[in-house]
Amino acid sequence: MPSIPDSKIIVLTRISHLNVILKGNLYRPTGFLILWIAYITQWSGSNREQKSRRTWGGALSQGRMRRPKSRSRIGGGEKALWLRMRRWLRRGSRRSVCGRFGAPRWLTEMSLVACCGVCCRKIGTFGSAQKTDQSWKDFSKIAKITGSLILGGCLFTAYEVLALRKALSFDTQVVQQEKLKSYIYLQTVSLDPSAYQGITYQVRKELHRLARKFLETSARIFRRPFDERFSTFDAEEHECTLWLLMKRSQSENKMARLQAVRELASSHWRDYQYRTAAQAIDQRTAIGLARSKDVDLRFFLPPRLLPKPADACLDDELRLLLAALPQTDLDPCVQYFTSLALRESSQTIAAQKGGLWCFGGNGLPYCESLTTVPAKTVELFCLQALIQHSKVPSHCEEIELNQGLQLLQKLYHLCRNSPKIQRSIIHIIGNMALDERLHSSIYRAGWVSVLAEMLKSPHVMESSHAARALANLDREAVQEKYPDGVYLLHPQFRTEEPIKADVLFVHGLLGAAFKTWRQQDLEQSAAEKAMDTEDHYSECWPKTWLASDCPSLRIISVEYDTHLSDWKTSCPVESYRESLAYRSTELLKKLRAAGIGDRPLVWLSHSMGGLLVKKMLLDASMDSEMSSIVNNTRGIVFYSVPHRGSRLAEYSINVRFLLFPSVEVKELSKDSPALKALNDDFISFAKDKNFPVLSFAETLPTRVGRMLSLHVVPVESADLGIGEFIPMEVSHLNICKPKNKDSFLYQHTLKFIRDTLARELGNQ
Repeated sequence: MPSIPDSKIIVLTRISHLNVILKGNLYRPTGFLILWIAYITQWSGSNREQKSRRTWGGALSQGRMRRPKSRSRIGGGEKALWLRMRRWLRRGSRRSVCGRFGAPRWLTEMSLVACCGVCCRKIGTFGSAQKTDQSWKDFSKIAKITGSLILGGCLFTAYEVLALRKALSFDTQVVQQEKLKSYIYLQTVSLDPSAYQGITYQVRKELHRLARKFLETSARIFRRPFDERFSTFDAEEHECTLWLLMKRSQSENKMARLQAVRELASSHWRDYQYRTAAQAIDQRTAIGLARSKDVDLRFFLPPRLLPKPADACLDDELRLLLAALPQTDLDPCVQYFTSLALRESSQTIAAQKGGLWCFGGNGLPYCESLTTVPAKTVELFCLQALIQHSKVPSHCEEIELNQGLQLLQKLYHLCRNSPKIQRSIIHIIGNMALDERLHSSIYRAGWVSVLAEMLKSPHVMESSHAARALANLDREAVQEKYPDGVYLLHPQFRTEEPIKADVLFVHGLLGAAFKTWRQQDLEQSAAEKAMDTEDHYSECWPKTWLASDCPSLRIISVEYDTHLSDWKTSCPVESYRESLAYRSTELLKKLRAAGIGDRPLVWLSHSMGGLLVKKMLLDASMDSEMSSIVNNTRGIVFYSVPHRGSRLAEYSINVRFLLFPSVEVKELSKDSPALKALNDDFISFAKDKNFPVLSFAETLPTRVGRMLSLHVVPVESADLGIGEFIPMEVSHLNICKPKNKDSFLYQHTLKFIRDTLARELGNQ
């Protein structure tokens, strides 16, 4: 009988598995196909070899092939299997299989031969068999494959990480230059080499990225919402914090927005993060950051300025803006200031063309010098007119439509050396910010960054103008609005300290919202001035001293125009505006809009301001809408208030003062009937309301001009007749200006405020 070559027999499985094949799969088409595929795969050769296989298969089927007798070549399981197959073939199972599947005889024989070849290790004449350790071979193959995979994966990962790191590294100086040119910033690598720790850092980043992908995939499979906290799981810690805070600043929860802005402002970021955040934050967040203390100005984009026309100067542009505003049905004062500004601009233009305005255009050199108005003066005239227009809401819209915000921005940057012009411009912005419809236009014009910078100014006038404008823009944290002439001294920034009470300062004749309440000017030697520093001097003691001693107070100062003579009045066309009655009505509306009356209130007034306070309280008591101001008044402080008049108008300080005294001076006349009626009514009213009152009186004369000194308010006129009365050895101008924080004047005022607001302030 021909033999089968040993090289063609390949053992694929153990003998113990054959029972399953014979019992189940052989009688199924799939089992038949498995045996046939094994046969075709393992035994391929020449025609002679196929013929010998058929002969061998026929011998096996006829029973002529005998089982091997050597026990070393066949095991017990193989022996039993051999006998079982031989009996099965003799009974004719071969014919049943062929008939069932419709296969030819030679195909069946080959299939059976394949079954025997696959299942038997070595049979009969197959040659000498060498027993092998199959389990060890399997383990060796697994170890080789696994080791190759691990080694290849490590090499591939290391290569990809190094390639990625090389791709992300580039010249950071080029990036900085591009940042300055445009507002598109790239996420660069850190400038600090210690922030990256080689392969460990990169592997950690890859693990974070895979973890985020896994969380996203699982959320998508199980149809669950993906937690936004893991959206930047693979980013840097500082980058994650920045983007999460910016996203939280746009949350629907107001408290979450306020907290996010506080954390943004108090954290320290990298330069490129500030510049990136400047592009990503919205209007509300930018305003909140601008009102945050110690905020970095890199959070704000610089403003874009209008291109300068080749054939027009800035004065012409201001004049054209004023001419474009409504000129009919105007308030008399608005019309007066507008015509004044346009007239001064026309005179300047005429003078620049050879003196045409004067002397009929003869072109004399001195004519131009006499008629030329300085450029800053013309600009101040125009800005004064714009301030009056900005008090009218409809005119504010016209200013915005005629690109007035951009024009003012250009003027602001060109007049860096003129604080007065800059304050006038911020004054206009503060008035326009009262209209919420213009907030987006003010933000787009770049004024938020300018206001944030001015708010940091050490000068109280600049910072207070900026604080008022930003407070009017900040509708997120501020409910009140601050109209023209009402300035917020404290708190000028957003604060977590709750406001428990209000303190209101009202200046007097020739006073102002800031300079009236400064520290007393002391005559010092040159050596003392050199040793003294700015920190020892207060430009406005309510803003510095009182705010630090009582941080939970809201401190407000009001301002209004006062003059000794109609020659110097700002708006001479309507003198009735200077009367106490008109000022009281106008100022009450502004104070009510600023939230005065919503909290406990203490009034502090100097000179004529005390008369105005008394008039406002009496008027508010007769108006149901203003009654909250009276009900929440806790105390009043008077600094040299002429309750019974002053002889200031009787003194011939100047001829023009004598011939043309202002309405304010007339109302201050001694023994004025109107003044006496006001004082009597207020005393009765104060006693009925049981108001605590503290009055200070001057005892030293005040120098007026070079030749005259007088007691502006006599002691008997400063005594209201109720409450505490304290004469002080100071002049009229210094009665409200303490020498220092430890002076009796300030300490007694502070004690009065704390005593009257003891229930609200607690231990402050």
